[in-house]
Amino acid sequence: MAPDRFPGGEPPWWRPGYRWSDFSTFEAALLANAALWYTSPARYHEAARVIFDGLVAQNVRYVEISFHLPIGRIIGADPRDILDAIHSAAPAGLTVRVFAGMRRIDYTPDLAPVIDSLHTWDRLAGIDLHGQEQWPLEPWSPPVWRRMAAAGKVTKAHAGELAGASSVRTVIEQLGVGRVQHGIRAIEDPAVVELLLSHDVTCDTCPISNVMLGVVPSMEAHPLPRLLEAGVRCTVSTDDPFCFGNTLTDEYAALETEMQLSREQVARVARNGFEVALMDEAERAKCLAEIDLAAP
Repeated sequence: MAPDRFPGGEPPWWRPGYRWSDFSTFEAALLANAALWYTSPARYHEAARVIFDGLVAQNVRYVEISFHLPIGRIIGADPRDILDAIHSAAPAGLTVRVFAGMRRIDYTPDLAPVIDSLHTWDRLAGIDLHGQEQWPLEPWSPPVWRRMAAAGKVTKAHAGELAGASSVRTVIEQLGVGRVQHGIRAIEDPAVVELLLSHDVTCDTCPISNVMLGVVPSMEAHPLPRLLEAGVRCTVSTDDPFCFGNTLTDEYAALETEMQLSREQVARVARNGFEVALMDEAERAKCLAEIDLAAP
């Protein structure tokens, strides 16, 4: 994304030790830079190809990626064309699953018919509620999430990042999600931790993002070890690499060197990712076997 726009050829937030002042500043930078690039399905294809090539270079076998559903209206493109453009960039050896993301305020008259049809999109893996989690859920969202789940799609929501444990409870009880993006602040309420366990919900954590956004003060203070000890299924992801300058390799390295997880715990996190992945059983078994070989 136009690195020449930045002194030194890279965004300042890629520099070691960088911290975002607040979520609004981060979000503004993300959207401003995305608007420069994501102007057509073809540009989505080009960006996805670069991203996927970078993942393959890290030996990543499976990725879940999302796009902001309202962008179709903004750039005058059918979001299904964006979905197809991302899929068409997938290289051999990398399983790609694409999700549609939306905010709690995006059920507008022009977008509502699109949202109401998402459960019929064959190549769409599922949906994700993202953006400001402090905003209340609107009446439209529970029916949409239930309809998606009934169609066999994966339902996600961002919660337990900027807002506390109660936001995790809300998306589980009202949306019935099977995956919570972040979810780390569930640790603030033992009853919510129990809710994660009783509903078999996975928390897709993003430790580097959490530190850079000030959700936690340091990697050493991150709740991930406590969630794992409580039996919560947690995975590790990169969140928004453009704004955090991170790779999945960086995330796993931080688990061992900064968070001080044991090799067995790191392997458990990796296994968790493949256990919830949308892949055929033979491929899943092969990936899990490779983790077992690498683990002590």
